[in-house]
Amino acid sequence: MSLDTTATSPAVLFVTLGCAKNEVDTDRMRSLLLRAGYSEAAEVDEADAVIVNTCSFLASATSESIERTLELAEAAQEGVRGLPIVMCGCVPSRYGDELPDQLPEVAAFVRADAEDGIVGVMDEVLGHESVVPAAEGASAGPLAEPLRTVEGASAYVKISDGCDRFCSFCAIPYIRGRYASRPFAEIAGEVRALAEQGVREFVLIGQDTGIWGRDLGEGDTLASLLVRLAKIVRPYGAWLRVLYLQPEGMTDELVAAIRDTPEVLPYIDIPIQHCNAAVLKSMNRTGSADEFRALFDRLRREIPGMVLRTTGLVGFPGETEEQFEELLDFVQEQEFDYTSVFSYSREEGTRGAEMDNQVDEDVKLDRAQALTDVAEELGFSATAKHVGEVVDVVIDGIDTDGDVPELIGHAWFQAPDCDGAVHIAEGEAAVGDVVRVRLVDSFCYELEGEIVEGEE
Repeated sequence: MSLDTTATSPAVLFVTLGCAKNEVDTDRMRSLLLRAGYSEAAEVDEADAVIVNTCSFLASATSESIERTLELAEAAQEGVRGLPIVMCGCVPSRYGDELPDQLPEVAAFVRADAEDGIVGVMDEVLGHESVVPAAEGASAGPLAEPLRTVEGASAYVKISDGCDRFCSFCAIPYIRGRYASRPFAEIAGEVRALAEQGVREFVLIGQDTGIWGRDLGEGDTLASLLVRLAKIVRPYGAWLRVLYLQPEGMTDELVAAIRDTPEVLPYIDIPIQHCNAAVLKSMNRTGSADEFRALFDRLRREIPGMVLRTTGLVGFPGETEEQFEELLDFVQEQEFDYTSVFSYSREEGTRGAEMDNQVDEDVKLDRAQALTDVAEELGFSATAKHVGEVVDVVIDGIDTDGDVPELIGHAWFQAPDCDGAVHIAEGEAAVGDVVRVRLVDSFCYELEGEIVEGEE
């Protein structure tokens, strides 16, 4: 791909807030703008404009997004030249009609579903004429050569967007819209191009990855997607990891694909949120402790040695102490490798926000801490069990703060950015390398390792 990044190209600073899905969306906008002749700025004082890709999953995330935008606007006013701020993503999607009056500092607002038109928006904001017309940039579809915008060997790949579940605590369907699978050809093209550029781990994400393909053709399932992608990444020695699987999505076909496809990591991420049937029903979710127990027993039988991650949500309206204790006991019993813990946030526009029996904030915090204590005890123990193993480690970064540079990476049982890391005090490797490491010690979720040569 030939990019025009001359000194006359408008330079854009990208600021991304929120989850990995937003990182993928920013990558997409960056690729479209670079193809159209824009360049990327590393600092505010180098930029001609700033794109803030915002998060609005929780009220706290919305506040953080607005505060960061205002900080950038203030920095722009202090500079020598004007610096337009463009707000993209979830906040405009959720509050679009209200924002122009409330945030006059922002030059333009772009909803998540309109981000493919970013070239035209930036051209208008900056009075610029791109080398690629805005209409072409907005409608060209999947990029034949996606730019690699990650520094390491791992890349998130979004396989779907939106959600049809309408859980009563969640605003995602109102922000991202109804569920839509990304077509296989588009996913495959991106994976192949990134593999050719050195990516060795592909983390497949979406709001509900387990139902990928149900809105596409017959035979399109997540299991079939994994098998087909495995054939693409196999020559590169790359991994596939799947996040955000709902319990109902764990079909026999999917279990078999994970078990029988070496490129697919036996890392299962199933956010149950709760285990009490009454609380789950109030959340507009299905399941119960017995159903989840049977599911996890089946997974452990059929995928020996797998790693299991989940999510617990405490303090939902009406949750009693007994129901919370049931969740606490269930997490302890199941001995999850990783458990993310959230306390319920009363989100505007959701059904949960209108429910009676809202739980006191102090009670929610106490319950979240109690569940976190259990989760950490289990997680630290699970991490320690890997000591003595020799594993492949993806090098994500190099820490140069100490006397000796330390390599920082992650193993197959650690999802990037959330499950701890492997620290290697001695040895040479570059960011993006995959090296063999003997794990020699652990601390909390962190592991220490030594590079080994020629050892299985």
